[in-house]
Amino acid sequence: MLRAMTTRPRLDLEAARERTIPDVLPEPGAPFRVLFCGINPGLYSAATGWHFARPGNRFWPALYRSGFTPRQLAPREQDLLPGFGLGITNLVARPTAQASELHSTELKAGREHLAALTDRYRPRVVAIAGVTAYRTAFGQPRAGTGPQPDPLGPSRIWVLPNPSGLNAHTSVPLLAQELRKLREALDAEWLPLPIPACPAVPAGHASPSYVLLPAMVPARC
Repeated sequence: MLRAMTTRPRLDLEAARERTIPDVLPEPGAPFRVLFCGINPGLYSAATGWHFARPGNRFWPALYRSGFTPRQLAPREQDLLPGFGLGITNLVARPTAQASELHSTELKAGREHLAALTDRYRPRVVAIAGVTAYRTAFGQPRAGTGPQPDPLGPSRIWVLPNPSGLNAHTSVPLLAQELRKLREALDAEWLPLPIPACPAVPAGHASPSYVLLPAMVPARC
């Protein structure tokens, strides 16, 4: 008897250009460690409805190897991320075959999208996956990977390499190493420090505080 064969359904990638992917976010007020921000959905991701979904994308295996998740999640399990204090969004919602198809105006507008999310959900860190996109969106032409000096509202910014399989300069071990640096910074001793503006506090009132990475303590405070 012949064994039945199963085949993966073919995705209509061109039709996916008209789709968007919802953000993966915890409930407002829930613990939120990192909001990962991709550049924009690829057509494969838009067709499936899952972030970083194309086979060969390095995000999910690197996330596990860095210690952010106890096992490697499949893209279809993305809704489990809020349980680990993690979320996903994109700078630009418009799907494309390659990020190079985006206009600089779209990336710059993405900064406002991120600012609105951080104001509402208040993640500790916004981790932007793509240094070139970050430079354009935030007007920082010399920025590199790692922690950035300027916050985005209540959140710190950390830039990661682009996990796309099209990025020849990034491997799973390299991306995992960069993600591990972020996780270790989050897991290190964090100190309650004065808010960046250091305003005067009326007598009888507790001093407000943010929790900041030690390396990002504002010098004027």
